[in-house]
Amino acid sequence: MNYKAHIAELNLPYPEAPIFFMKPDSSLLKGNKVFFIPDWTENLQYELEVVYRISRLGKHIQKKFAYRYYDAVALGLDLTARDIQEDCRRRGLPWEICKSFDGSAVLSEFVPLEELPDKDSIDFRLLRNDVEVQHGNTSDMLFSIDDIIEHVSKYMTLKIGDLIYTGTPLGVGKLEIGDKLKAYMGEQKLIDMKVK
Repeated sequence: MNYKAHIAELNLPYPEAPIFFMKPDSSLLKGNKVFFIPDWTENLQYELEVVYRISRLGKHIQKKFAYRYYDAVALGLDLTARDIQEDCRRRGLPWEICKSFDGSAVLSEFVPLEELPDKDSIDFRLLRNDVEVQHGNTSDMLFSIDDIIEHVSKYMTLKIGDLIYTGTPLGVGKLEIGDKLKAYMGEQKLIDMKVK
């Protein structure tokens, strides 16, 4: 819930603070490996996000110092079983079942911050079967990575190697068997994977 247009497409209210949830390490899918759609969902959706890698141990981090706690970015797909999520929302249940399953956190290789032309304005896009379906820029986030780090570190210690997925822009949609996904940060292709 970090891009206005995405919040509008889901018909949800704007959050007053960053909303966060956790995924286990078993949800990571790296190296452009094939993703297999689980048989227990009928509406698995893609959500392209910029991911920040935590590089220092920290707790109660003030926003003005947050930039010291990350050193690289990647692209990630937060794969979401939307039908299960909607059921969880209706019943007031946690989201882990719809977002934290094996392979649900696709992750590209990392790009060091110093290699970015502007670390506060990262352009990224997703192509599904060679058609652009999502396009965003981190300058449009409701909550910057520094806001998120300040907020999350109030509640839990951030550790070296932790990953923060920062939300998705407009254009989420359903994945189908046979889909090919490509994601770019600027002009650099970081994700190139198949769905089965």
